[in-house]
Amino acid sequence: MKDVAPSHGGTEPSEWIVRWSHLLAPGAAVLDVACGHGRHMRWFAARGHAATGVDRSVEAAEAAGAFGHVLTADIESGPWPFAGQAFGAVVVTNYLWRPRMADIVAAVAPGGVLLYETFAAGNETVGKPSRPDFLLQPGELLAACKELRVVAYEDGFVAEPARFVQRIAAIRVGDANAVQPPRHLLQGD
Repeated sequence: MKDVAPSHGGTEPSEWIVRWSHLLAPGAAVLDVACGHGRHMRWFAARGHAATGVDRSVEAAEAAGAFGHVLTADIESGPWPFAGQAFGAVVVTNYLWRPRMADIVAAVAPGGVLLYETFAAGNETVGKPSRPDFLLQPGELLAACKELRVVAYEDGFVAEPARFVQRIAAIRVGDANAVQPPRHLLQGD
């Protein structure tokens, strides 16, 4: 995404990602899409997860490489480098490229988790990104995740830093024949 205010990335993991990290299975492999300098790869690697990242910036990929395997690729104009692969978690923050949304959702393994947080319509009133290409429309993230079981979803305004966001924590149902339904805790341990 080219229309992003630099202050929205930061070095600390997103509170949304931290809040819902407990949904991952122990040791689950994590894919961080548009990983930047690896703040989420670092978070998951420190918790025993093998982290893979992808970013088009060589500089960012080199920095993120300290926390796992990183592929330098332009997923907006090139092929999806993870075709046929599935991960125990797919993480996306502050990134939207609609033509890749189906690939991102498809990369979530059975029983795996999608943690996604990015800018939404309304953000143009408070800063960047401001182009509609980079802002989710109402309910758009929910629609993209219709194949997944939504555990948590938010669509609204965050005051600090001021931004409009949509975010989701969703799981690809694993065993549909399970006797007991899975218990996806709404609070971390």
